[in-house]
Amino acid sequence: MTILIDADGCPVVDLTLQTAEKYNVPVMILCDTAHQIQRDGAQTLTFEKGADSVDFALVNRVCPGDLVITQDYGLASMCLARRARVLNQNGLEYTSENIDGLLFRRHENKKLLRAGKHPKGSPKRTKEQDAAYKNALEKILQTV
Repeated sequence: MTILIDADGCPVVDLTLQTAEKYNVPVMILCDTAHQIQRDGAQTLTFEKGADSVDFALVNRVCPGDLVITQDYGLASMCLARRARVLNQNGLEYTSENIDGLLFRRHENKKLLRAGKHPKGSPKRTKEQDAAYKNALEKILQTV
């Protein structure tokens, strides 16, 4: 297993690296040129800015059994099709059972945006979210 992080805007890069090191699991960070992220203990791949350039690069590198960290439902869906496990930054594991509902909700939210209804921004990240993420990540890594 390799952990691949969709690192553009990802708040759990360091937490993932700390946890992966504990389980001796390699980590690959993928980002675009606007988010150059270098960390000891991880391989970083940087791609040109562009619509979904990092997402497509990640999908082309993911293998069955890998773990992908992303908050992007579309990317999660493509990775699930490649038989990877996918976890978001709050500890939710995307599965074949929940991805369709999440994609539908994203579609409905985009329709609201186009209609001029702007949702509130995301609240500040909490310690509880970090703890939930770390617990979910450790649970997955313990099965490797």
